[in-house]
Amino acid sequence: MIHPAEFLPFALPDVGEDAIDAVAEVLRSGWLTTGPKTRRFEEAFADFLGEGVEAVAVNSGTAALHLGLEALGIEPGDQVVVPVYTFTATAEVVRYLGADPVFADVDEVSLNLTAVHVERVLTDRTRAVIPVHFGGLACAMAQILELADERGLEVLEDAAHAFPSTAGGALVGNLGSGATAFSFYATKTLATGEGGMLVTRRPEIARRARIMRLHGIDRDAFDRYRSERPSWYYEVVAPGFKYNMTDLAAAIGLCQLAKAEQMRAQREAIARKYDEAFRDLAVQLPAHAPEGDVHAWHLYVIRLTDEAPMSRDRFIGAMSERGIGTSVHFIPLHRHPYWRDRYGLRDEMFPVATRAYERAVSLPIYSRMSDTDVERVIDAVRGLLGGGG
Repeated sequence: MIHPAEFLPFALPDVGEDAIDAVAEVLRSGWLTTGPKTRRFEEAFADFLGEGVEAVAVNSGTAALHLGLEALGIEPGDQVVVPVYTFTATAEVVRYLGADPVFADVDEVSLNLTAVHVERVLTDRTRAVIPVHFGGLACAMAQILELADERGLEVLEDAAHAFPSTAGGALVGNLGSGATAFSFYATKTLATGEGGMLVTRRPEIARRARIMRLHGIDRDAFDRYRSERPSWYYEVVAPGFKYNMTDLAAAIGLCQLAKAEQMRAQREAIARKYDEAFRDLAVQLPAHAPEGDVHAWHLYVIRLTDEAPMSRDRFIGAMSERGIGTSVHFIPLHRHPYWRDRYGLRDEMFPVATRAYERAVSLPIYSRMSDTDVERVIDAVRGLLGGGG
């Protein structure tokens, strides 16, 4: 029996003393909600992505997706193409607006949505596409954006896994889509506990998102308390939401952003060790980024093949018995009762997503992992799938 203290979790955030000190500074400042740290985080994040980008900090990646779709003008009766191999948030924000997701299968190798898959499900009601950059590997965005331009569609990228990833040499978030939504959930490559960011090169999208993230008020709390208007005065111009980020989260985000490339490089090094260790096993290894591009390596997903000596579920249980946490990304949306029953979805409609789900296991990959941690994972996987377990 593994002692709880010896259990290697699937994911841990890389939070150091710098973040602890930054949070303490915010607590001492007395400004806990949206304030100067949030503004600094937005500016620093936009600067990281490149010239011309505006960033709007929010309290989750889901909020960023919702605000992005709303600002892009999605309305009741519209349809939005969504990959079925994703977390429910990607599709649920479409329903928030009274629109309908249209589900598409994904590429066998990358598990990403492609232009080919989008084109197969387009209708005369389709108004937008939400590509999901699975595991940190960017979608082939040039083709998706070209198709969207031809068909008059908006593109909102779900980049919950994709900071900092690139496509065609440019960072995700600065690829020319209508907007991009990032998540800073505790397991993500940049983690603030809860949080997210909507980024765009279109000023009107950023302005609408800023208004709608805080009750439809024409300026956020920081602006109101630093403006020439009376401190008590505000104007509601739309029925907005409560999606603003706190300065506590932003302080952590600034520390995380400063070491983003260092953390990504550590995850990439782990991925390469896994590649080398597992290439002779009965598994399909995750796809790498094309030459010249960058994979964020939020996830390292192996898929057990028909030749594997055990099922996926048995493998997960055996890994846990050896004190190693794993996960499954994702249970595709057509397997969930709400989406299945509302839209009449069946396994045979999504053969790639169905087969991937039944065989996929996400292994630990995070920048806090030591060499010993990595070797524990390798030894356990090889012991179970290489004939020694």
